[in-house]
Amino acid sequence: MTAKTLFTANVHTVGGREGWAKSSDGQLDVKLSVPGSNRPGTNPEQLFAAGWSACFEGALGHAARELGIRLPPETAVDAEVNLSLDDAEGYFLTARLNVSIPGVADDLAQQLVDRAHATCPYSKMTRNGIAASVALAVPA
Repeated sequence: MTAKTLFTANVHTVGGREGWAKSSDGQLDVKLSVPGSNRPGTNPEQLFAAGWSACFEGALGHAARELGIRLPPETAVDAEVNLSLDDAEGYFLTARLNVSIPGVADDLAQQLVDRAHATCPYSKMTRNGIAASVALAVPA
């Protein structure tokens, strides 16, 4: 089976952690800042946390629909992404999600979380990595 691309996000970033990023459709236009600098703007770790938690909650909703149940409106996903540094690996990320599904029995809530973690594309990326490449853009 050949994979079908459903969406491609195109974002142009200038200035790295102290610059800005803008999507080709203009829906994302964000100032970037270094974590902990207290300067205006967000950082890549916050963007990853927002992306993963939003995607995971979508996968949670899908899992609930498969089981024929409705998620309570108070369902929430809190993401924590750590930027760390050590002598062996240099910079690296660690991340975790904390999922709250109030009013749903613990065993059913765990089943939903497990199913969402199995299907969420961000969760798959955290487990298995993604097909990725980096190339130098050479002017024509």
